[in-house]
Amino acid sequence: MRIFIVLFIVLLVVLAVYPFLKPSENKETLTGMPWQIEILPDGSTRVFGIKIGTSQLYGVIAVLGSNMELAIVASNDEAGNLEMYYGDYQAGLLSGKLVLQTDASQLDIQRWRDNAVKSEFMASGKAKKYTLSNDDVTQALKETVTGISFIPAVNLDEEVILARFDEPEKRIQLTGVTHFLYPAKGLDIALYDDSKEVLQYVAPEAFQQLMEPLQ
Repeated sequence: MRIFIVLFIVLLVVLAVYPFLKPSENKETLTGMPWQIEILPDGSTRVFGIKIGTSQLYGVIAVLGSNMELAIVASNDEAGNLEMYYGDYQAGLLSGKLVLQTDASQLDIQRWRDNAVKSEFMASGKAKKYTLSNDDVTQALKETVTGISFIPAVNLDEEVILARFDEPEKRIQLTGVTHFLYPAKGLDIALYDDSKEVLQYVAPEAFQQLMEPLQ
């Protein structure tokens, strides 16, 4: 019986990692993968079907569906940011968490916070989530996506990163984390020693924003 349990666990692990190890000839049959970053003629990028810097949140719903959360996320010492959160993003066998950031003005964010129908601490206890009123949601959905963070369900390693995303232009080693930097793609992959990997996407022209905290 024990051997069957072990085999079952191995099968689950293989299925989780499989999308990252899938041969390249099948790229055309899968869409919405984190390594499928399309460089557009104007120099911007499209990933997960979202054009960073152009797509509005209501358009994201048309692409990714309505199974999401829209809220202001703020720590105690800041006004916060408008974010759209997909807790169960799925593309084929690949799954993970997807967070879309915006550049909503601080005036709008403060007003939405004041009108929030509910506020609660997030799991970390370091930030609060403010749920927008229905009236404010209509306006908030017009905001433009300026960044995307993806946290894959499966653990990545350097071998998988290089196989799927190619060699980075630069690596930065900090305490407990290695950053794989792809400026032309607007991508920073943070490979942590003791926590989940985070893939951050911005427009290539805004890549310096990702670099500043690392310098």
